[in-house]
Amino acid sequence: MGEILFLAHRVPWPPNRGDKIRSYHFMQKLMDSAPVHVACFADDEAERQMDWARKSELASCEIIIRQKPKWIGGIEALATGKPVSLTCFDSAEIHAHVAHVIATRPIDCIFVFSGQMAQFIPASFDGRVVMDFGDVDSAKFESYGDDGSGPMAWINRREGRLLRAFEKHIAERADFSLFVSDAEARLFCLRSGLSDERVKAVGNGIDASFYTSLDVKPASLGSCNSLILFTGQMDYQPNVQAVESFSQEVMPEILSRFPDARFAIVGRSRTERVKQLDRKNGTVVVGAVDDIRSWIVAADVVVAPLRIARGIQNKVLEAMAMAKPVVASTCAAEGIAAVNGEHFLIAQSIGDEADMVCQLLGDGERAKRLGEQAKQLIDGHYSWEMQLADLPSLCGFSEPAVAGAAG
Repeated sequence: MGEILFLAHRVPWPPNRGDKIRSYHFMQKLMDSAPVHVACFADDEAERQMDWARKSELASCEIIIRQKPKWIGGIEALATGKPVSLTCFDSAEIHAHVAHVIATRPIDCIFVFSGQMAQFIPASFDGRVVMDFGDVDSAKFESYGDDGSGPMAWINRREGRLLRAFEKHIAERADFSLFVSDAEARLFCLRSGLSDERVKAVGNGIDASFYTSLDVKPASLGSCNSLILFTGQMDYQPNVQAVESFSQEVMPEILSRFPDARFAIVGRSRTERVKQLDRKNGTVVVGAVDDIRSWIVAADVVVAPLRIARGIQNKVLEAMAMAKPVVASTCAAEGIAAVNGEHFLIAQSIGDEADMVCQLLGDGERAKRLGEQAKQLIDGHYSWEMQLADLPSLCGFSEPAVAGAAG
């Protein structure tokens, strides 16, 4: 029986941010079908040493601390004509480890999670390659370039152009290229010129048994009677842009109608730009929390006001799973098979965001009904088991796995 080499740009466990949630569930699904070898990066020694209940079931596990500063990656990118996304993640140790695993183990499939890791596919490997791009990253950088100015806009336009060529090259090499939604898969086909025979949508799921209000104590902001919530990794540029825009442009209008409303920003790795929003326009920057569910339970409305977004937003799925009414921007709602006005509300503009949030704050019955219908949708269609049902066969496996010994 063959084995799988799973390459990821971050340690997949614990599943505490969007990309890690996806890689964690993909890895576990493949572990149930074949012995899996993992090679990935960690940000520091603490993350590298972090344990996981199923770690001993892996056939082997190699975790390298990524120490290259971004500025060095930038210099290498300019010198080599490569995208910064690749040079920042290039590693002689990962290259050597991949070569060793392929030389010593019966690897039938390399599963690549995230475009940065595709550079480690050996040119000589003649087995199956499955590439999970998730989103069309090149399009994201093009959007950054279009919205920005000065040197950073030039850097982002360059990144988008080079990544676009790299993505096409890898997709031509791979047996299957996966994207998080039908919309992203269609976009990639249009941009790359490839047919949809080997470009597939494999969506994100949600652990409904975890995202429940049962036995979860609501968080509190004291005297706040109208809590509006945003959750996410707060050093991620689209999230930073989203909360800046909502705090500065949407909250003043909401406060004019609901003076006691508060906008809570909950998530780790707050940048200075995010911290500066605290205590302005009813905004409270909470930061990292032990249990995000306590804030979702406490929220009257959850917002996803992203101005640039790709794929499926886990923050939206999580709120819907916990029966909370969601107001999402058009791009944040894309990829979720939900009906506007029935499962969530889609705001076409900043003015719409203020109006829709105020409507929900003023009509508790409508907000409750919207949340309940959202939960029904998630429970019926967004389990990880359902979303990943075809993943083993795409990788060439269908029989139950034989657990390996940790290396």
